[in-house]
Amino acid sequence: MMKRITIAMTAGLLFSAPAIASDHGESHATHGDKHGETHMAASHGDHAAGHEVVSDKVIMEQRKNLANNTKNKGFGPQSPRDIDATSGSDAIVFGQAPDYTRMNLCNIHFHKGAEHKGQNFSTYAGNGDGNGYNSGYFADTSGLSEKELKATHGKICDSSHSTLVPGDTIEVHYVHSTAAITPGATLGSCLAADVDNNPQLRVEAQVYVVVNDKHALDFNKITKVGKKDGKYQAVNMPTQDMGTPVNYIGSTTGPGYNEKGSPFQVSWSVFPNVAKVDINSVGKWCQSNEFKEDHAHGVRNLVKNPDLLSEID
Repeated sequence: MMKRITIAMTAGLLFSAPAIASDHGESHATHGDKHGETHMAASHGDHAAGHEVVSDKVIMEQRKNLANNTKNKGFGPQSPRDIDATSGSDAIVFGQAPDYTRMNLCNIHFHKGAEHKGQNFSTYAGNGDGNGYNSGYFADTSGLSEKELKATHGKICDSSHSTLVPGDTIEVHYVHSTAAITPGATLGSCLAADVDNNPQLRVEAQVYVVVNDKHALDFNKITKVGKKDGKYQAVNMPTQDMGTPVNYIGSTTGPGYNEKGSPFQVSWSVFPNVAKVDINSVGKWCQSNEFKEDHAHGVRNLVKNPDLLSEID
């Protein structure tokens, strides 16, 4: 049975071109990830652990540049956003992609620190280095036990920018495409070259807290891929205890779009609840998975400019 965190917040997270969440706005389809540059360190209290932390002025300048670089240029609504704030005035509207069950799962990856903000993951991790590392939002972990927060044996999903530790918040992106594709590495797997290079895209986004507890959710199980009704699916993706997802139209994400607009259209379903997942199972997934993912991705600044947000019904 899923163990879910009951959240009581004390305060107050895809891709790259041409598919969805990029750390740098580069194309995963052609270049892949730069493993040495695609991680963040959003651990509680980890902000000064050898990582640069930029001032509010830097983030404000990035927001200003984003506004200037998108004004009157026809960019559609952007992501990520606060899912509890429903207003938006971006005039460009496109149809929601079909339900994910009618699409093919094409990629799964995760971000350290939630890219989106919601009632149950609303604590700001800080500005980080201004390039997506050591930022985003996390859930309240005050109710976690000493056992759940016990240090792991060895480093988990380690990189030059980030290592997962118990208590970290991650946002998992289950990316779906209307193209006839096979799930695989990078978001280029969401395209069917020479057949359908402009598919509709949908992301089911779920937020988890990683804990040192073998009884929590098994990451390998909840990311297991199979076929249902002829479509590739994450057959064990939890939904029952994750709440009713917030659906909105937006874009690809990743810190490569902190100062420029993403031109890609994505339908988002962001689940509002937070679940616990066993950190050791995440570590095993990082060691071997069909998506060739071995690290946490960086996050894009939360989009707050109403001219770059869609209205949520």
